[in-house]
Amino acid sequence: MEKNKKEIEILNDLLKINNDRVEGYLKAADEVDDSELNKVFIDMAGVSRGMVIALTREISTLGGDADLESTTNAGKIYRVWMDVRNTFSGKDTETALKSCEFGEDAAQNAYESALENQLPDYIESLIMTQKSTLKDCHDLIKSKRDEVIRMDKQIR
Repeated sequence: MEKNKKEIEILNDLLKINNDRVEGYLKAADEVDDSELNKVFIDMAGVSRGMVIALTREISTLGGDADLESTTNAGKIYRVWMDVRNTFSGKDTETALKSCEFGEDAAQNAYESALENQLPDYIESLIMTQKSTLKDCHDLIKSKRDEVIRMDKQIR
């Protein structure tokens, strides 16, 4: 395991990011009244659950222990902030989407940082594949946010 310590640490960091995504999207699903958007958020949580499974499998293969229950401190702070904000602003679709996009940006940054390390090709491939999937998620959230903003401007 000592030999794979760096790889295990990197994969556990990505696992935590995906745990943040699951919790964040489930929270976002509770914040919106739009059933279509609620489904998108639930699906996004499902994407990260799949990534957690793949990361966990790789961590185990490397001889490590997957940190299945942990999230990042930033993710915990962010969710507390969402709770406080919602206490004052109520359910707001645009704000929920902006928050999700912010989280997607953070995930992209984490995956980019992971790729800056010298990693075995098979681990780099896994990370690149997941990063690409998360980029697609980011783009979907951004398009939904833009759609909500356009609709809001038309109403005004």
